[in-house]
Amino acid sequence: MNYKLPTIIALFFSIIVHAQSNEATKDLDRILALRAKSKSNTESLESRIDYALQAVKLSYKTKVDSTILLSNRNLSVVLFEAEKYEDYKKVNLENLALANKLKDTTAIAVANFNLGSYHKIKIQNDSAYYYYLNALDIYANLNLVEEQAYLLYQLADIQDTEKDYIGSEENAIKAVKLRNTLQTTEENLDYLWDLNNLLGVTSQNLERYEVSLQYHEKALDIAKRMNYGEYNETLSINNKAGVYRELLDYEKSLELYRSLIDKREDYEEYDPAFYPLIINNIAYTKVLAGHTDYDNMSTMFYEAYRLSKELDDDITKLAVTIDLSKFYNHLKIKDSTLKYAEKAYALSKQISSNDILLESMMLLSELKEGEEGKVYLNEHIKLTDSLLKVERNVRNKFARLEFDTDQIAAENEQISKENFYLVLLSGGLLLTAVLVYVVISQRAKNRKLKLIQVQQKANEDIYNLMLSQQDKVDEARTQEKKRISEELHDGVLGRLFGTRLSLDSINFKDGKEAMMTRANYIGQLKTIEEDIRKISHELNTDFVSGSGFMDIVSELIENQTQAYGLAYEFNFTDDISWDSVSNKTKINIYRIIQESMQNIYKHANAKAIKISISLEKNVICLDIIDDGEGFDTSKSKKGIGLKNMTSRVEDINGKITFTSQSGNGTTVNVKIPYTDKVA
Repeated sequence: MNYKLPTIIALFFSIIVHAQSNEATKDLDRILALRAKSKSNTESLESRIDYALQAVKLSYKTKVDSTILLSNRNLSVVLFEAEKYEDYKKVNLENLALANKLKDTTAIAVANFNLGSYHKIKIQNDSAYYYYLNALDIYANLNLVEEQAYLLYQLADIQDTEKDYIGSEENAIKAVKLRNTLQTTEENLDYLWDLNNLLGVTSQNLERYEVSLQYHEKALDIAKRMNYGEYNETLSINNKAGVYRELLDYEKSLELYRSLIDKREDYEEYDPAFYPLIINNIAYTKVLAGHTDYDNMSTMFYEAYRLSKELDDDITKLAVTIDLSKFYNHLKIKDSTLKYAEKAYALSKQISSNDILLESMMLLSELKEGEEGKVYLNEHIKLTDSLLKVERNVRNKFARLEFDTDQIAAENEQISKENFYLVLLSGGLLLTAVLVYVVISQRAKNRKLKLIQVQQKANEDIYNLMLSQQDKVDEARTQEKKRISEELHDGVLGRLFGTRLSLDSINFKDGKEAMMTRANYIGQLKTIEEDIRKISHELNTDFVSGSGFMDIVSELIENQTQAYGLAYEFNFTDDISWDSVSNKTKINIYRIIQESMQNIYKHANAKAIKISISLEKNVICLDIIDDGEGFDTSKSKKGIGLKNMTSRVEDINGKITFTSQSGNGTTVNVKIPYTDKVA
């Protein structure tokens, strides 16, 4: 079997493409398998990270951005589980850049969400708020309710932490409304509990205690509807007890706190630090309520302090420490008050708990005497002012972030509109350009058509001229035949007849007189002979009649220069009798002028043309001069136009010369022999 070379090449490339396609398919299969392994719970966390990294590395080999993005997202999940937060941040920044490049809206939202989670873990609340807000805007545009609700909760939680209670309340209420539209699942109930609990805490911070109790009661009802809501229930009871304590209803508060002692098994597994916090709350509430069983209270305080130390829970330990200080201050035991106040002061600075730091500084300013007390008081005042300023700035910062995000969204919308208008304008300009091109092309076609029509008319005129000349010739011949007929009939024949009769009459006579008479008649016959010779000569002459050739040429020049946009000058002599010039010569002169003008239009870019026809030494001289770009006569003689003109001139035994230089125009000179006989 024989193969041609193109077939072999096509087959070769087909094999290469097929091989590449198979390799790409294999790579994708390996990537999917590695991703699946990275999600397997049977693998160790380190192995899962390794599989995820291999999938990313192989994805970069494919150079397919969407594949890289999906593998990176898979890696970020495993890194988050492994608490490798810096690597988690790096991967999601790469994902955000890739998602923006691909214009993958969902991927952009996920990357922003993950970066928000990173910054929240790092307690970088302003950055967390920024990324969460970006993700929220995208999910809102995509109308994804559950994602919106979750992000609103995260924003509200950040705002509560930063003491922007009004903003926190607004976002939490929005989240509740969205959650209420979703199906009643354990997860959704858990989130509804979180939101109502947050609203209860926020309302308490805003000193709207009755509203706070209502939200905590709603949270408690939701916890009771949950399948596994025991821990949530104990937290709601604890929070309600705290609100009643703010309302100075200490007995109701104690009742709720004591009910939690019996529920210890409900929360011990999830939050062992909750029990020391409860017994501390019971002890301190009894102090506030004015109870006098101080030994029992002291036991409870120290039990809570011991348990928090064992659990290494600094937050619970700090709460117990400051309450112990206030307990001893209530008992007016200065040394113990001072001891625990200083511990609370140091620990609150260590874990950045400003509320307890303020309490400890106030206690220390009262306990310390002189300048040392003033130092704590001044520090308390400075921190209070600073916190107020920070609080105002935080509220402004979150408002500014929302404003900036809205402004960016508005700018993006404006950019989209501008891009739309730009596309519309570009389309309009393109359409206009097409229309202009069509119009110009149509006009050019119309001019060409008009020129063809003019040429056709000129051809018709020449044909009509030839017909007219032929008709005139035929008419002249007819008239001449008629004249000769009349001459022969009325003149020659009459005279011949008379002469014949006269000769017949003297045929029988003799003598000198008869001889003279016959001689006279012989002379008449000679005259008749001359008349016949003259008529014969006239018959042998080819008479051609006709006129108007210059009118036809003038019309050709006028029409073509008008069509070509040329100024022109046409001069001709009256010395030439065009009736005596052959039709073949006239037609070729006409065509040479026509061809020259076409060449000038097509190639010369001339503005004016001068044409002259003269008679010099029995030679018809045709000169055509233009002011165009000219050409190199040594290189352009092979043009079809020049060949045609040369051929026509040679056909009528003439000569043609072209005189031209680039940039100096062109002169065409034609010389044709002139004769007063029609050829």
